[in-house]
Amino acid sequence: MNKMATQRKNTARGRWLAAQRRVRELALVAKALATMGHPVMAQIVPMRFCNLSCAYCNEYDKVSQPVPIAEMERRIDHLGRLGTSIITISGGEPLTHPDLDDVIRRMRKVGAMAGMITNGYLLNVERIQRLNRAGLDHLQISIDNIEPDDVSKKSLKVLDKKLEMLAEHAEFHVNINSVVGGGIKDPNDALVISKRALGLGFSNTIGIIHDGSGQLKPLAGEEARIYFEVRDLERRSYSRFNQFQEAIAQGKPNEWRCRAGARYLYICEDGLVHYCSQQRGFPGVPIAEYTTADVKREYKTAKSCAPNCTISCVHQVSYIDHWRSPQTSTISPGGGHGEPELVTIGGAK
Repeated sequence: MNKMATQRKNTARGRWLAAQRRVRELALVAKALATMGHPVMAQIVPMRFCNLSCAYCNEYDKVSQPVPIAEMERRIDHLGRLGTSIITISGGEPLTHPDLDDVIRRMRKVGAMAGMITNGYLLNVERIQRLNRAGLDHLQISIDNIEPDDVSKKSLKVLDKKLEMLAEHAEFHVNINSVVGGGIKDPNDALVISKRALGLGFSNTIGIIHDGSGQLKPLAGEEARIYFEVRDLERRSYSRFNQFQEAIAQGKPNEWRCRAGARYLYICEDGLVHYCSQQRGFPGVPIAEYTTADVKREYKTAKSCAPNCTISCVHQVSYIDHWRSPQTSTISPGGGHGEPELVTIGGAK
């Protein structure tokens, strides 16, 4: 571990903030185990615009305006009323939102853990310090390759100086996510990226790039080898506790109860609740109108896309409830044309 990472972790303030985060994380896990009627995590989009154009991504455009701060605060307040434990900002690129600091403050005000997923390009020392003051808890950057190419510009070569800034100045937890599959040219890049992340004192995860509907594609031999080697570098992430990753890497379906729409919510830039970023339109209800009754309904609804899903955040949140509450109806999001069909298991439609 280099000197910067050691300094960041060993300051009195850094230790205190890390301890406070841990206490809050344990409290939200206890709450999730105690009651099933609230979202554990919501991912919310303050703007769809992104400063990059990665070939595999379908979650951005080049024309959208940021969601006004007053509207973002209303959406976050409603998530707070639903009892949401973790709110993560995604995009697009959230760092392009002019009122991002206020968005983060509002998330903390409603009692949620505040997270953000960013490409990291717009980070500098001043911006990191502002995120500290706003109360950000967790930040994730996905780095796809060592050298930028026509698939992705999120490269270690471009972002390494940004990582050094984070190691020296960030008071929030930082996770670096590397990827394999989906046209990434050299799977060995993921190993280099992960070792660099750990060397700077960050946590690391590895993901599999999914297709346009969020479904898995089996990894080839070298991709699978690198995937498991990176996964074994550090075994502290929550996803180590289940078998999703092994099955995904081998192209095998998983048997699990997807709690999207209940324990996990995806709120797009239009303020609509979706199962996830890849299943837009289901259920497609404005967050301002989403109620505890909606949460309870979706909790008991099986999704036909679940067996081949690669959306790891939904896996992890849903896994909290893997041992309880069988799902009594099923829906087929993205499974055909027209409206999804909701069927009651063992009964009528």
